[in-house]
Amino acid sequence: MNAVNDSDSLFSIVRLYQIFSNHPNICTDTRKVREGDIFFALKGDNFNGNNFAVQALDNGASYAIIDEEVDDHDKHQDRLIRTNDVLTTLQALAAYHRNQFTIPFIAITGSNGKTTSKELIHAVLSEKYKTYTTEGNLNNHIGIPLTILKIKKDAQIAIVEMGANHLGEIAGYCIYTRPTHGLITNVGKAHLEGFGGPEGVMKGKGELFDYLRAYGGSAFVMWDYEYLQLMSKGIGEVYSYGTNHADITGITEQASPFLKVRITRGSSAGSIQTRLTGDYNLPNVLAAVCLGSYFKVDPIRIRKGIEEYEPSNSRSQLIQKGNNYIVLDAYNANPSSMKLAIENFVHFPVADKILLLGGMMELGADSLSEHEQIILQIGKNKWKDVALVGGDFMNIHHPYRSFSNANEAGDWVASQIFDNTAFLVKGSRSMQMEKTIQSLVKKS
Repeated sequence: MNAVNDSDSLFSIVRLYQIFSNHPNICTDTRKVREGDIFFALKGDNFNGNNFAVQALDNGASYAIIDEEVDDHDKHQDRLIRTNDVLTTLQALAAYHRNQFTIPFIAITGSNGKTTSKELIHAVLSEKYKTYTTEGNLNNHIGIPLTILKIKKDAQIAIVEMGANHLGEIAGYCIYTRPTHGLITNVGKAHLEGFGGPEGVMKGKGELFDYLRAYGGSAFVMWDYEYLQLMSKGIGEVYSYGTNHADITGITEQASPFLKVRITRGSSAGSIQTRLTGDYNLPNVLAAVCLGSYFKVDPIRIRKGIEEYEPSNSRSQLIQKGNNYIVLDAYNANPSSMKLAIENFVHFPVADKILLLGGMMELGADSLSEHEQIILQIGKNKWKDVALVGGDFMNIHHPYRSFSNANEAGDWVASQIFDNTAFLVKGSRSMQMEKTIQSLVKKS
């Protein structure tokens, strides 16, 4: 094979970066290739991008980065670049690109609320700065380098969301992201299976603060959570937010149908009427005010950024259809977020309430007991109806409606007539709980 053949050395990354400078768009899916893209032939359990490298070039890619020999390579041999490992090369290229910037890099992680916090913070900081951030939740070993490589030369601030489901993951991301500032939204019962339990979750998320502590970074800390206070000890600069005794404080004025927050200390942003639903979003809003204040965004613009943010992608969305309401918070779920969502929904200002709850994944040996705890919590309040869908809800005896998947639950919803009814829709991503209310959403 006569393809360009470089090892993953500093020299080869410099050479690749020169190519990237002329072709600054990265693609990992041949179906989305645009003219001039660099195609990275990533591999997974069920796919091998090397098999599609020539197709990517035929579709207009400028170069393809591969780590195996490919068939029919002769017509593109000068545009095939072979490395030892495509993923490692992608991450190394991202690290090299990161090193071209001296701007603040803000890393955000946590068990719940990190994407909403990231979006709110981006909305606030964009009121003053050219701000780049993670798109959607591209927050893993592939998404993070892709996020970094999308940051342009005009960037003034970058925000990088970091997800993790095992120890060492956040620490690995920090190596090539090199965050200067960081925020841990909270530590809850998420990915217990991968982390080995609650203590493992705390240690894993805490790897962000470990990095900031070691490299002179700054931390934004939710001061209501004593464990975050302890985790942030030793970090040179800590800027806090919470409901009291913090640099930025605020309280909930109204939780539903839309959250209204009043800032009580540290900023003159005043009362902020959000488009989010639920008191559990108070820390996310306060985090955005905190970072906006720290980076000297005008308080009026802080309020404007938050008030104009429209939630999407099944995160804390409130949808009204006729005189029915849907609290769609179905992007993901763990015991901590499920508990908070139910507690908040109790106070939704509609008498008839229905729970549509899907199973919670990646809980390991704790899965049955955590689902049992949710069932006990449901029983503390009266509901018009409750439908539990899939996962370990199927393996526990309970008095509620039971469906094996979201489509079955959706068929039940479609067969009913609802009037002045509110629905809470939540479950792990694999449950696709948004399917349960498709019939309602389609109605005008």
